[in-house]
Amino acid sequence: MRNLLPFISSHPGGRSALTCRFRCGDACFKETPNTSDNEYAGDIIAGAVSRRSMMRAAAVVTVATAAGTAALTGPSAPQAEAVALAGHGHQPGHPHKPAPSGARGLRFSPVAPNKDDKVTIPDGYAQNVVIRWGEPILRGAPAFHPDKQTAKAQAGQFGYNNDFLSLLPLRGERGRQVMVANHEYTDEILMFRGYDPANPTREQVEIAWAAHGLSVVVVQEENRTGKLGPVNRHPLNRRLTATSEFRMTGPAAGSTLLRTSADRSGRKVLGTLNNCAGGTTPWGTTLHGEENFNQYFANGTTDMHKRYGIGTSATERKWERFDRRFDLAKEPNEANRFGWVVELDPYDPDSTPRKRTALGRFKHEAAQPRLTSDGRPVVYMGDDEKFDYLYKFVSSKRMKKGNSRAAREHNLTLLDEGTLYVAKLSGDSPVTEIDGSGKLPDDGEFDGSGVWIPLATGTTSHVPGMTADEVYVYTRLAGDKVGATKMDRPEDVEPSPRTGRVYVALTNNSDRGKAGKPGADEANPRNSNKHGQILELAENWDDPTSDGFAWRLFLVAGDPDDPATYFAGFPKESVSPISCPDNVAFDAHGNLWISTDGNALGSHDGLFGVATHGDRRGELKQFLTVPAGAETCGPVIQDRRVLVAVQHPGEIDGASVEKPASVWPDGPGRIVRPSVVAVWRKDGRDIGV
Repeated sequence: MRNLLPFISSHPGGRSALTCRFRCGDACFKETPNTSDNEYAGDIIAGAVSRRSMMRAAAVVTVATAAGTAALTGPSAPQAEAVALAGHGHQPGHPHKPAPSGARGLRFSPVAPNKDDKVTIPDGYAQNVVIRWGEPILRGAPAFHPDKQTAKAQAGQFGYNNDFLSLLPLRGERGRQVMVANHEYTDEILMFRGYDPANPTREQVEIAWAAHGLSVVVVQEENRTGKLGPVNRHPLNRRLTATSEFRMTGPAAGSTLLRTSADRSGRKVLGTLNNCAGGTTPWGTTLHGEENFNQYFANGTTDMHKRYGIGTSATERKWERFDRRFDLAKEPNEANRFGWVVELDPYDPDSTPRKRTALGRFKHEAAQPRLTSDGRPVVYMGDDEKFDYLYKFVSSKRMKKGNSRAAREHNLTLLDEGTLYVAKLSGDSPVTEIDGSGKLPDDGEFDGSGVWIPLATGTTSHVPGMTADEVYVYTRLAGDKVGATKMDRPEDVEPSPRTGRVYVALTNNSDRGKAGKPGADEANPRNSNKHGQILELAENWDDPTSDGFAWRLFLVAGDPDDPATYFAGFPKESVSPISCPDNVAFDAHGNLWISTDGNALGSHDGLFGVATHGDRRGELKQFLTVPAGAETCGPVIQDRRVLVAVQHPGEIDGASVEKPASVWPDGPGRIVRPSVVAVWRKDGRDIGV
């Protein structure tokens, strides 16, 4: 038996104080924004036993043969729910008979936990750095030089702290794809030599504005390998920054809540901030979630500012000194123009990206659509804050197929009309069996049922006492009012393209169970939750428009030797340790790939693959680790290539340009640079087969 890996950080997960400071404004060390008294899931569970048969009858679901299809006849209600969430995988009391070669797509030797200052990959695989922070992608942009940075140069170069990645096909250009990347935040201490946090210069601030946002860059595949490299000055290459023009669309566009002295229309916004994860739509656009936007705004003055985590004093970066819109005492509505899902058309470099108000405003981690059987997009979303909520949006419009101009113009309106919902979960075990330790209840699983509560449809509010505009702009308050379930930091939410089941990464919550805070419940079963969990959700009848669902915890993260961990019933001696699941993606085999943020087990963050179906359901293997101080983001899983964004390498307490804590990616004497990495098999075959 292994010794339990040590927990080594006093910060949430395994993050450094430097990361907490620059990425989210030390959100975990401030008062929890959600102080509502709506029911906790633990309160709901207390009455669950008496309602158990009713809930199950309301959550009847069946196994889908593919996303968007389902049988409407079959087993009884309790059997149907069990079948829907168990699939062909392990059920309590059924022994596994694992095949010796592993799940298809995961047939590689797992990387051992480590603290090496490099990207560590399995034997038989190769890698390259696709693009680094500061590499020129637009015509006229200079080569990167750490001591000759300018805002103008950065606006034509690849941005800082790459996060979400998308690779899209490029017709007519053999071996090329369009890569879209988010740039979540800047760490000025690691960007500028001699940086003074108390007195940033205007040039430093303007460089940081230019380093935020999005990058579109065409990449070229090298013959006979999986190596990728940027195509500089390609006509589709583009940079969008904190000062680029964006357009508000949807039912709240033009609201008085979105108007400022610089924009009396409430429809034109400068910039996008703290873009974390995102999504790729079936109609060929990308979605980008504005997450910890609160930290950029100073001098919050209202209770609503507080509910969104906005402080009452100066900000870390002091942007308010150089642009009044970041001072809420002067522009109280400016913050309302951030915290949205942004839609970008990467094939049209002249288009204006849109902030979709119909999807609500909160700390969006990601947004990944699926289609209903009649072609309407449904988008699942998490609000990445302790004790905040899980949402979905159901469009009222159908997607048009094809690439005609008319089809593309129509599809760019799909996310402006529909209904926004928030989730309320109930467990099916007695509250006495959920003791906060992570011990499984007597039925062998953390599971239950849930309902989607409608918040608004178009200009109609479904929340008493709130207008539709207020629901969209103050979506957190709407969730409070209708009694949504408080979760352990819901981050990336992805529907499986094979089964339609939805997987929710719940990263961690060290405040769970503390005095005055919600205690453990069946969906969030551990107090002082340092490692997080992944929830699996099956919509009733596999219909994504349904107002009900069944759920269970697919994975309870941590060291497998810890009894408070669970891997879908798979033997724990045969899995890799994992902590703090964050971004997720699927491969062509239906395996879920998980990148981590803040590993609290003493190893560097990494990328993991886990089987979601078959007799190896729950088998989890580590595919790579990232360098010192870095977080694993992205990821993109193709048949013959894996892409990850290596974010904030070297972001360790006490580090600076002068005293680097990492020498990745270019070795000693070079500045540490966030970068995108591609990994492929040396023999040219598909990943993990």
